[in-house]
Amino acid sequence: MNAYAPILVLGALGAGFAIFSVIMATLIGPKRYNRAKVEAYECGIEPTPTPAGGGRFPIKYYLTAMLFIVFDIEIVFLYPWAVSFDALGVFGLVEMLLFVLTVFVAYAYVWRRGGLEWD
Repeated sequence: MNAYAPILVLGALGAGFAIFSVIMATLIGPKRYNRAKVEAYECGIEPTPTPAGGGRFPIKYYLTAMLFIVFDIEIVFLYPWAVSFDALGVFGLVEMLLFVLTVFVAYAYVWRRGGLEWD
């Protein structure tokens, strides 16, 4: 347990600082609310009213999210593979080539659907 004491102390200090910062910001921070400040921020786009049953989102939102997830997962798997590349040998190389091929299939799908074109 003594080996984990510095990690626990560091975690407690980090959590304490985060909680302290949030509490102090709410207590002593400015409280000047106006109409523009309480509206939802939509990347500079004025919010429009949505229909009663909800609105339809363009496919580019989903394609962008899918592209982010695909490349995020790729990095999560590529980094440990690169660290232990020597120990894996040819089997690891073939498996990673198959994995990268499946990632490129997802990339080609997003590219073909127009997810990389910004209007």
